[in-house]
Parts: sequence; structure tokens; C-alpha cells
Amino acid sequence: MPQKLRWTPEQDGALLRARAAGAAWDAIAESLAVSRNAAIERGRTLGARLPPPVRQPPPEDPHRPPLPPGHPASWGALIAGTVLAGTAYPWPIPGVPAG
Repeated sequence: MPQKLRWTPEQDGALLRARAAGAAWDAIAESLAVSRNAAIERGRTLGARLPPPVRQPPPEDPHRPPLPPGHPASWGALIAGTVLAGTAYPWPIPGVPAG
């Protein structure tokens, strides 16, 4: 019968750090010189989790209607990298009568 594996606090810490960094169980097991199943079971006991995946926003619909004047997305794209960067859209527009 196989002997019970005794985990040290250093091994536990290494396992948790590696899993939080996104390492696969195979790599963790190899670095700790234990079997993959032993690493998985110890990780489950310790509550080791992968970091949440980085969510990408859905792509913009190319068929959407045009944005209105001064919309933050279009205005920000127009003034990025200029002396106006970070300024609000100039409401009301000087020289243009309202209405």
C-alpha cells in the first residue's frame, strides 16, 4: 500500500501560488515532485482556484445606427492624443443656433 504523502506549508504555498498564476496541474505536480492526482487532490483540499478569465467585451455591431454628435466614444476617438484630450464635448456648439 502506498504511503500517505505529507504536505509541508512550503509545498502548499507553492501549489496555491502556481495555481493562482494559471499553471496547469501537470506543471504543478512536476515542480512539487508528486503525481498529478496528488496535486489535484491537495489543491481541492486547499481550495486552489484558477484566476477568473479576462472577459473581452463583445465586438461592436457593424450595423448599429451612427452615434450622435458628442457621444463619448466618437468624441474620445477624435480628440485622443491632441491638446483637447480629456475635455468634454463643447455643448452648445459655439456659433451654431440651437434648435
